[in-house]
Amino acid sequence: MPRYLIQVRATAMSEAGDFPDDHTLVPRMLAFHDEMAKAGVLCDGAGLLPSSQGFRVQYDAAGRTQVMDGPFAETKELIAGYTLIETGSRDEALAWAQRFPAPFSGQPCCIEVRQLIGGIDLPPEDAERIIREQLATTKLGK
Repeated sequence: MPRYLIQVRATAMSEAGDFPDDHTLVPRMLAFHDEMAKAGVLCDGAGLLPSSQGFRVQYDAAGRTQVMDGPFAETKELIAGYTLIETGSRDEALAWAQRFPAPFSGQPCCIEVRQLIGGIDLPPEDAERIIREQLATTKLGK
């Protein structure tokens, strides 16, 4: 079954480490995750600390790395939290995503949903073949 990552995009509030004043947010989010768990689609989910607490590992063309500490400037490109689900189809993932509680009460925000490629615990000899097949199917489906 396909897996989908629901990414909650960061806002200025989440990057500042501020939590919404809405005291119903956590209970609504926990109830929604509980509903997904009971439906058998929830794999994992969590909020993330602000990017000021994180770092990036940047690779150059030769494969050398450089570590950059946060914070990172483009808030709209950052993730404040995630939920990983496994559903029978893209349409089912969309239906769950459309019911996702608004993460930042009273503020505009965005969630992005992306399908994962590959499988869980693939043997190395099968990994590349399966990923290539999934990518080819995705390209054909457009």
